[in-house]
Amino acid sequence: MMPQLKKTMPKQQGFSLIEAIVAFLILSIGMLGIASLQMLSLKAGHTAELRTLAVIKAEEMFERIRNNPIALDPANTASASYVATTTDVGTDYACDDSGGTVNLCTYAEMAQYDIFQWKTDLRNSLPDNDNTNASITVVPVTAGNPAATVTITINWQERKQEAQTMDTINYSVTAHICDNTLC
Repeated sequence: MMPQLKKTMPKQQGFSLIEAIVAFLILSIGMLGIASLQMLSLKAGHTAELRTLAVIKAEEMFERIRNNPIALDPANTASASYVATTTDVGTDYACDDSGGTVNLCTYAEMAQYDIFQWKTDLRNSLPDNDNTNASITVVPVTAGNPAATVTITINWQERKQEAQTMDTINYSVTAHICDNTLC
């Protein structure tokens, strides 16, 4: 009889320390990638929220202008009432009844009051109040164009993701608004 050789197979006792460290390293790299994507997603969501707010505020101003179309009439002395530079904050004529009394305002005063209310609300809604500004340009009605061309530009600043500096964001939109004389 021949002696039988025993084949000895090493018994597996668990993971080695090197295997555990490699698995932990791979898991750590994956978790860092997920965290980075989460931060980018939050930043993009915040930027989208601010852009949506700028769109809503621009449409709000267009509605104010549509409610006071006489201020766009070039034959009217208040034709440039809605024109506002970035430094123009409008005038608080208190044309609403929030104080309990109603002040009768002219079309020009109403336009300046609209600008005042809108810019105040805009600065309170977008970040970095000191650097948030807006401008409104109006190209009046001409013989070939029966609607005034109104352009609203809103500027604000956001912090850049990569650096500790600020990035200026602009939103500009143009609309053609009837001034009720030729439309």
